[in-house]
Amino acid sequence: MPLSITTPLLESLPPGQLNQTRVWLKMEALQPSGSFKIRGVGHACETHYARGARRFISSSGGNAGLAVAYAGRQLGVPVIVVVPETASVRARQLLVLEGAEVRVHGSTWAEANDLALSLLTDNDAFIHPFDDPLLWQGHATMIDEVVAAGVRPDAVVLSVGGGGLLAGVGEGLLRNGLQDVPVYAVETAGMASYAAALSAGQPVELAQLSGVATSLGARQVCQRAVDLSRELNITSVTVSDRQAVDACLSLLDDQRVLVEPACGAALAALYCRKLPLDGVNNVLVIVCGGSTATVASLQSFAG
Repeated sequence: MPLSITTPLLESLPPGQLNQTRVWLKMEALQPSGSFKIRGVGHACETHYARGARRFISSSGGNAGLAVAYAGRQLGVPVIVVVPETASVRARQLLVLEGAEVRVHGSTWAEANDLALSLLTDNDAFIHPFDDPLLWQGHATMIDEVVAAGVRPDAVVLSVGGGGLLAGVGEGLLRNGLQDVPVYAVETAGMASYAAALSAGQPVELAQLSGVATSLGARQVCQRAVDLSRELNITSVTVSDRQAVDACLSLLDDQRVLVEPACGAALAALYCRKLPLDGVNNVLVIVCGGSTATVASLQSFAG
């Protein structure tokens, strides 16, 4: 049984009519772990397991950690996930539900990550949340599926946090001959580490992160995400927290699917008509998901 599934590719009429184009939603929120992360994480876990790893260690209390926990359960491999003190109660509960051992350490992801790395033995594999070519290879399969479905996008819209999704989509575009397709990489204003990296020409560490789109909260993007900006036509876009949350609520109304504000960032670029789409016939939006999203959390964000 594959760890990830072929997700639906749905045309969404409301944002399409708003932007006078056809909008296609790649519904990664419907993956078994709740987000696109299981594509790359599943590929990495299977690869490491084939190489002899008999325990997986992760340092994410969000989508990546849940994907590792799911992969471990499916493969029969024990999993330790180290989360910072800021990890939500719901995230911890979901990790335990998947059978992972959860350890809480530090006030930031970096501190949790340091502990996770210190636990590694020769029998373990460390599964990075976003900065690993194995992840990008797995994430790229979503573009393979879009092409196989007969849709050739004229633009791609996605959220960017640490850059793993962007690196995977970029690999998928390149290997399918779609390197000329514009990519819009969307962040919330308080999490804009990719915009900062593009401005500097290299990954830079933000002094502070803020806002509700916590899954975008990487202080520094991976180098591959910056390198891709020289191989593809990538434009950085920022939206507000409120726009991201409102976009989640709009998607819930339009498609009956719940996602988190980090995913809402990409959706907001369309619902708020922030993109230059004149002459664009098919827009592909990666609905990346959100394992810990709840209606109550969105309502609390919306105020």
